[in-house]
Amino acid sequence: MQLRRLGQTDLSIAPLVFGGNVFGWTADKATSFDLLDRFVGAGLNAIDTADVYSAWVPGNKGGESETIIGEWLKARGKRDDVVIITKVGSEMGPGKKGLKATYIEQAVEASLRRLGIDTIDLYLAHFPDVSTPHDETLSAFAKLKQAGKIRWFGGSNYNAEQLQASFDAAKANGLPRFEVLQPEYNLYDRGKYDGALRDLCIAAGLGVITYFSLAKGFLSGKYRSEADLGQSPRGGAAKAYFNPRGFRILDALAAVAGRRGAKSADVALAWLIQRAGVTAPIASATKPAQVESLINGARLQLDPGDVAELDAAAAP
Repeated sequence: MQLRRLGQTDLSIAPLVFGGNVFGWTADKATSFDLLDRFVGAGLNAIDTADVYSAWVPGNKGGESETIIGEWLKARGKRDDVVIITKVGSEMGPGKKGLKATYIEQAVEASLRRLGIDTIDLYLAHFPDVSTPHDETLSAFAKLKQAGKIRWFGGSNYNAEQLQASFDAAKANGLPRFEVLQPEYNLYDRGKYDGALRDLCIAAGLGVITYFSLAKGFLSGKYRSEADLGQSPRGGAAKAYFNPRGFRILDALAAVAGRRGAKSADVALAWLIQRAGVTAPIASATKPAQVESLINGARLQLDPGDVAELDAAAAP
């Protein structure tokens, strides 16, 4: 699997990242181990999670995904073979959220403990915290980097104005900047990243790993009617895409997939992988067949005609 440098960091990742939000939710420990074995066995090497995954599940409190990944790393002896990405800032309980320095220092220790590792490869601010100055957050991350607890850091869900403000704060205070951004982006949902934010990331040489890369599963093509939504606990989220543009995109994905001997999900991921300004999309899986689709998507090469057809279908 051809690796890509993640922005200006020294991290090299395969062109697709496993989304660990399913671990401890729609994938139990045994299933998660099997999925990770298949993913890494194919030469893919980056796993994305967050401290808050999966606090939304009844009976969970957050940290379940990190714990499962940590147990897998220990059981398989794979720490040196994978890039671990996790996040801080989402609410983990009363008073446990945000990007203030004191909280980041506490949260990183909890993540390291759950993951069973000494250093997090990439630590992301999960959401901007308007109550905390950028320089305070950057200083906290810089301190963790100097201490060897994280290798690199970045942000998720920042818009162009917020990202530029973080750059300005880094420059003004002599601090290291964000080197990676994690935005929502896929063939359907393009408004949050295309434009000023994408232009800024390209100009600054940031690494970019996209989330909701399959539009909450919609771009897999498995949700075409309300009756299909029950196929997955996450299926209800796909209903928002049930409109003429959404179905036009599905038809284009199916047409390209048919010519390529692939699946719609493979094509949707390949489109992202070949998109300028994207290092690698994040996608999750709960079944072995879905992991195979991720692997195929990482290997699939679209030609300019394929890309033009998909872009035309996705036009507003």
